[in-house]
Amino acid sequence: MTDLDRRSFLKTGAAVAGGAAIAGPFQGFLAGGALASHGPATPGLVPTPDLADTTAPFDVFLALPPGFQYRSFQASSITNPITISDGSKLPGRHDGMGAFDGPGSDVLLVRNHEENFAGPAFGASGPVYDEMAQGGTSTVRVTLQGQVQESWASISGTQMNCSGGIMPWGSWVTCEETVNGPDVADDFNRGSLPPDTFIENTKLRQPHGFIFEVPADGTATGKPIRDAGRFAHEAVAFDASGGVLYLTEDNFGFPSGFYKYDPPNDAAKLRRINDGGKLYMAKVVGQPLAELARSHPAGTTFAIEWVQIDQPWFYHGRRKAPFMTNDEAINFVANQGLAQGAAKFSRLEGAVYDAGRIFFSSTQGGGGNPALGSPDGDGGYGNGWGQVWSYDPRTSTLELLYESPSRDVLDFPDNVTTSPSGTLILCEDHDEGNFLRGLRSDGTLVDIAHNQSSRPGDEFAGATFSPDGSTLYVNMQSSTGRSFAIWGDWAGIGV
Repeated sequence: MTDLDRRSFLKTGAAVAGGAAIAGPFQGFLAGGALASHGPATPGLVPTPDLADTTAPFDVFLALPPGFQYRSFQASSITNPITISDGSKLPGRHDGMGAFDGPGSDVLLVRNHEENFAGPAFGASGPVYDEMAQGGTSTVRVTLQGQVQESWASISGTQMNCSGGIMPWGSWVTCEETVNGPDVADDFNRGSLPPDTFIENTKLRQPHGFIFEVPADGTATGKPIRDAGRFAHEAVAFDASGGVLYLTEDNFGFPSGFYKYDPPNDAAKLRRINDGGKLYMAKVVGQPLAELARSHPAGTTFAIEWVQIDQPWFYHGRRKAPFMTNDEAINFVANQGLAQGAAKFSRLEGAVYDAGRIFFSSTQGGGGNPALGSPDGDGGYGNGWGQVWSYDPRTSTLELLYESPSRDVLDFPDNVTTSPSGTLILCEDHDEGNFLRGLRSDGTLVDIAHNQSSRPGDEFAGATFSPDGSTLYVNMQSSTGRSFAIWGDWAGIGV
């Protein structure tokens, strides 16, 4: 989720506990002291023309390593939408995204749209969860060089679809980063609206704050997985060996939690995530209410246990007046875990499963006193420049892999994915020329792309590699969202 707005598949690896070396692409992360030193990102990016533009002067949206190329596609917004193949008016605010095998050499991209305000759903076909919510996902069949073949609304009528996660059976789980609904008072994003338009949540038809599964080659059922919680969801990552879905929470102004959802059935066998399971929140063994948003040395580990959330969701029906405030609603799930001593993080965002571990980012983690807000006065819970964490389900061990020493090194990491070689790809989410950066297994950073646009609210989001590893797809989120296909010599830049 854009910071400006807040102010207004599977790989295997054998692991051992205690920070010892493991097999797999992230061996360097867990080998010990490599992450203790930080250096500036690699310089040398070159402003590169957009291959989608054939008329001089050419658009330049990205600076890339020499020899790399890109093509943009499907720039759209709520106020100036494009019409896609099924007749839907494509919204903007392109966010989290997953890439899947498509027909021939094409790729299927399932892409989130993080639209918030109440209004008519955008989908002309397919399922509509709430006819008065403007977010959802679109699916795009695209070539490895970013030429769009077809696209459709795969779910609409959801809200604040931020990130999500790829399921190994070929679907995307999309996450609502909100608790809006007709039973909840409006959130802080509405504060600047005129009084007669302030209460927007009463216009909604359904509660929001859930996750939904979207098949890559079709459309969703439109049914939320309610027992995975109603909270400010950010991303998910599925551990097939344990059959568990891990979830991150980006609760901007309050401590965020790290969760797991245990479905009632074998999700990998059924090839879907069912409702009716149990939700848990992470707790540090022997340290009730552990403040993990504070600065810690890289390589610090914590033993984790899980406390159950007895009431993962709520809904009080359509109402003329809200049942609870937004602050009460957005903390409803986390407060149950915190009452049992669950750990407190700062704004957990992207998550990905790789090499037997769950990797996830904490956008404002790493400061001295999280209650003070971000280091440059942006607000929010956490006053660091960002952290990257790893959780090993087999040993129930959490490890801090990386902590940014300054915004010049790594500035508010958000969405995350992995490259075929095991490099973590981090999308920056701040307000001064964001980078797309790679965190290598030896703890060094490499610049992959730099935003050359001056549009307010721009952030990189939704980075995901094509199944063959040749193309990195990524979104640029602002009021007008835009998607990119980037290709080049990935091995040559250490990605």
